[in-house]
Amino acid sequence: MLKQILQGMVVGIANIIPGVSGGTMMVAMGLYDHLIHAITHLKSEFKKSMKLLIPIFLGAGIAIVVLSRLFEYLLEVYPIPTNFAFCGLIAGSLPFIFKKVKGHSVTVGKIIPFLIFFGIVITMALLGETNGAAADVSFGVVNVIKLFLVGVVAAATMVVPGVSGSMMLMLLGYYDTILKAINNFIDALMAFDMNGLLTGVGILAPFGIGVVIGIFLIAKIIEFIFSKAEIHAYYAIIGLILASPIAILLKTDWSGVSVITIVISVVTFAAGWFAASKLGGE
Repeated sequence: MLKQILQGMVVGIANIIPGVSGGTMMVAMGLYDHLIHAITHLKSEFKKSMKLLIPIFLGAGIAIVVLSRLFEYLLEVYPIPTNFAFCGLIAGSLPFIFKKVKGHSVTVGKIIPFLIFFGIVITMALLGETNGAAADVSFGVVNVIKLFLVGVVAAATMVVPGVSGSMMLMLLGYYDTILKAINNFIDALMAFDMNGLLTGVGILAPFGIGVVIGIFLIAKIIEFIFSKAEIHAYYAIIGLILASPIAILLKTDWSGVSVITIVISVVTFAAGWFAASKLGGE
């Protein structure tokens, strides 16, 4: 239970950091297959599925609520060591991932999905970070529908390994809006501010419903793909994952680089690798 909560916290942290993929972290920790199965078989295997989903989502929720401000601070003040820690988590997962395709010959048909999805991640990173104009979230039918659809898209990208859901939110212009809405909702909850709570619910409820529906939709699609072409799907995932550290480092602010920063980054990379070795595996 504790291990699964910790795994959920890693996934939650990854999903609030632009450029870092929550799906990649799921694969890194040996969670991905089990989580997709639990989501798609929730009705037929309710008790078994909830035994996995509750601690994972609890951990992710704790991370988003408690650690979002901490990681905002770390990324702002210590961007290079923080991002190297995530690169270490990803790199440390590779031995577990390569086991999935061990014993299968490498063919052109398998290399093609690898190259396509490797290219998708790099292209997304090269698009550049943009917050854009602040998204209009004033209460209204159109904005409720928009927030719902943004939630669906965000959830889909959060589940796919190598693709950053928070980066997609940023490209859509909703990253700052959603992050601030979460932080403001927590502040309002602590202060018993009803107006603040209602404002937060008006933004987060349609977005949250979209996220839940998006997760179930993409999980069904992913399960179908795995049932038809499992090894090809894993080659696509390997392409996504190998590209992830490159994408993260492309998005990193290198202006404060120094010898000390590099040394610290090597240590945080090693710490990430060690964490992946302990949290990973089946």
